[in-house]
Amino acid sequence: MTLRDKKLLIIGSRSGIARRIAADATAAGAEVVLAGRGPDADARVDLADEDSIRALAERVGTLDHLVALGADRANGPVTELDRAAVTRAFDAKVIGPIMLAKHFAGRFRPGGSVLLFSGVAAWRPVPGRTVMAATNGAVAFLAEALAVELAPVRVNAISPGVIDSGVWDGLGDAKDAFFADTAARNPTGTVGRTEDVASAALLALANPFVTGTTLHVDGGGRLA
Repeated sequence: MTLRDKKLLIIGSRSGIARRIAADATAAGAEVVLAGRGPDADARVDLADEDSIRALAERVGTLDHLVALGADRANGPVTELDRAAVTRAFDAKVIGPIMLAKHFAGRFRPGGSVLLFSGVAAWRPVPGRTVMAATNGAVAFLAEALAVELAPVRVNAISPGVIDSGVWDGLGDAKDAFFADTAARNPTGTVGRTEDVASAALLALANPFVTGTTLHVDGGGRLA
C-alpha cells in the first residue's frame, strides 16, 4: 500500500486541503499534477465545462489516482437561492465529477482509484445550507455508484468536518470563537487540520481493498 511512483491528479488547486494532499503525496513518492482554475495550477480545468475536462484528460493521459475537491457554494435561505448559483454548486460537486469519470474511465492503471469530497453538512444540515447538504449527500451516493460502474477502479469519498484550511479565515476575529464552539461540540474536542484530511486521503488512495466508502474526517461532528 504505497503511492511511490504513482501518478496522482488533484483537482482543486486553490484549496488548502488539496495543497496539503499534494505535498504529502509528493513526500510519499508520488508524481502529482495539481489542476484547477487558479493561477498556481499545473493544468487548468473548470468542472462546469466538459470541454476543459476532456482536454485535461488528454493532457494527463494515463494515471493512477484522481482526487476531486471542487466546490462552489450556494448558501442562504432557500427562498432566496439563485438558480445559477445552485447549478454551479452541483457542477463542482456532482456533475463535474461525473464528467471526470466519463473522460478518465479508461485511463487508470491497475490499482487505480478516484477520491471525491463530500462534507459534514450532508449529515448535519442547518438552515441556509440546503444546497451544501444536498451536494455533499449526493457525493456519498455517487461514490457508491461509480465504485460499481468503474470497477475494478476504486471510488471513495471523504467527508471533512470543520477544518482549519484557510476557508474560514474570512470570519476575521470571529474565527477563534467559531473554532472554539465547534471544538466544544465535537466528540474529539478539536477542529480538524489539513494534515488530518490528507492522511485519510492517502489511506483511501493506497488501500486496495477500500471502495464505495465515505470516510468521515469530522471529529465526530456529524454525531454532535
